[in-house]
Amino acid sequence: MGDEPIISTPTEDLTIPDPADTPERHREMGSVLARAIEEGRHDVPQNPAPLVCKPKKLESWRVFKIMAEFVDGFDLLKDYGLTATFFGSVRTQPGDPYYEAAVDLGARLAKSGFAIVTGGSAGIMEAGNKGAYDAGGSSVGLNIRLSDDQSLNKYINNSFTFDHFFVRKVMLAFASQVYVYFPGGYGTLDEFTEILTLVQTKKIKEVPILLYGKDYWDPIVDLFKNHLYAKFHNIDEADLNLFHVVDSVEEAHEYITKNVTC
Repeated sequence: MGDEPIISTPTEDLTIPDPADTPERHREMGSVLARAIEEGRHDVPQNPAPLVCKPKKLESWRVFKIMAEFVDGFDLLKDYGLTATFFGSVRTQPGDPYYEAAVDLGARLAKSGFAIVTGGSAGIMEAGNKGAYDAGGSSVGLNIRLSDDQSLNKYINNSFTFDHFFVRKVMLAFASQVYVYFPGGYGTLDEFTEILTLVQTKKIKEVPILLYGKDYWDPIVDLFKNHLYAKFHNIDEADLNLFHVVDSVEEAHEYITKNVTC
């Protein structure tokens, strides 16, 4: 199969129903999805081209690929009860205080009955998985397939590798009863602000959002307080209480076990 998508269904046969949220629309959309998935599963390219420009017609194979990843992701997560998701830099190495703190916290939470979910790669992700794995707990990796290989770390006993970042982010966003953010780069900040927005807009339940490491997080929190809130009034004062900053594993573990109510 080449890189060009193969579309066997004419565009007019897959007209998207009116967006009104009604049972009739649900039935129509179910029919659309069923046809697109059935046809698309035969036509998935071996090396799909990145989606850059808006396609001129519905790509059935892409609908199938996206829906298949959602099904696989939700199917993996359904087997876990209490879970904690760790985020942080892939660059953090063993021996770094934040790496060792993530190992320690992962182990303590595993012993408290939490499965540890991470992005499945190196750095803080590996540290959280290692802590849970070495403690005999459940260690899950939700990895992403990238052009520069991001292989799974060796401390995982269940995993899935996604092609679509947005599907993976949905899985990470709906995976857990608590979200723990160690210092990281753009990806960590993106994942933090996404969860923060989902809680702020009540798209997910208000669950503990823990920021580990005051040296890293305090300047960002000051930006929220003094710039977004005090100067520009772009968030409410209550939004500053949606997360909690800690500076030790003991404090993190105590806060999580006291505040996880799901």
